[in-house]
Amino acid sequence: MEVNPRPRRTQAERTAATRAKLLGASRKLFAVNGFADVSTQEIVATAGVTRGALYHQFADKAELFAAVYEEVEAELVTQIATRIAEAEPADHLAAMRTGARLFLDLCSAPDVQRIVLIDAPAVLGWQRWREVGMQYGLGVVEAMLAQAVADGVIPEQPLRPTAHVLLGALDEAALFIARAPDQAAAKSDMYAVCDRLIDGIAR
Repeated sequence: MEVNPRPRRTQAERTAATRAKLLGASRKLFAVNGFADVSTQEIVATAGVTRGALYHQFADKAELFAAVYEEVEAELVTQIATRIAEAEPADHLAAMRTGARLFLDLCSAPDVQRIVLIDAPAVLGWQRWREVGMQYGLGVVEAMLAQAVADGVIPEQPLRPTAHVLLGALDEAALFIARAPDQAAAKSDMYAVCDRLIDGIAR
């Protein structure tokens, strides 16, 4: 009986698989050891690929880190949106409070702290770090503000500038927690600060 051979993967599929291996391996290593203390040799060994495969995908270690950072940012946005929906908040103002707390909770995870808050500004530079954060978070915050205005929960106001201020405040709150000697106490304080900030735009 003839057995049908497994179909060969296309070049695009092989490339995607290699990229996924590199991102997965480097993310784990960056989270534990930090960008500076992870070598490209360690990355390719952990990923089970060649150095040539790494440099075919990424120009250098910094570009690989940037891809990992974007992946983490995208996951943060997805997780926050999913959990807000599951929480079924009473209105869009409550949804924003919930979203702010979820953001601070997720950013308290050691791997997120290390990659997003500690290494990303240093490796990518402040400007690119903020651009990526805005790319993934700004649209979500602006959409929530727009819906809150439409529902009459908050008054009419310039949405894009307000979204920038809120997102910047959340980034600073997460950085404050990451640097605090007592992170649990700092997060509790920041919960209250963010609640007041969000309540303030409803007045």
